[in-house]
Amino acid sequence: MRTIKTIKEQHVHDPNAPVVSSENFRQRHAARAVVLREDGKVALLHVRNKGYHKLPGGGVEEGEDLAVALERELLEEVGCQAKVVSEVGKIIEYRDQWQMLQTSFCFIAKQFGEYRPPAFTEEETADGFEIFWADNINHAILTLEADEPQNYDGAFIKPRDLALLKAAKDLL
Repeated sequence: MRTIKTIKEQHVHDPNAPVVSSENFRQRHAARAVVLREDGKVALLHVRNKGYHKLPGGGVEEGEDLAVALERELLEEVGCQAKVVSEVGKIIEYRDQWQMLQTSFCFIAKQFGEYRPPAFTEEETADGFEIFWADNINHAILTLEADEPQNYDGAFIKPRDLALLKAAKDLL
């Protein structure tokens, strides 16, 4: 899968932050999707209490296949099944403060079947997670561009998911 962007501490948090070795960073893989409904709406998660929106998806568990992880995450966060129609690309994030190297693999997926209520974790509920359906991919991009993340995680998520949405738009 092609790399769309690499995001480092200096890009999102502090341009003068010292460059640190990522040799001992914990590695995390995540599966994400630009989920489209039949009417062209795009699924986003609004993290209301932290000031940003994000693409649905999350961590790949030990030994788990990307496709299985994505299916699980979409059921948990959006409450739907979706069929992957294409790859978008991957984003690599060096989160120095967490000593984590995260690689997010992103796909375009079309929603199908019935919806069920999302199964947000206690932490996600406390952060104000809610599903937001943008009218189309342009609306999704504008929504993220207007966000003002209020935490370290959101500072990485905004440029990551904006880059993924723009790359997906080019494929649609």
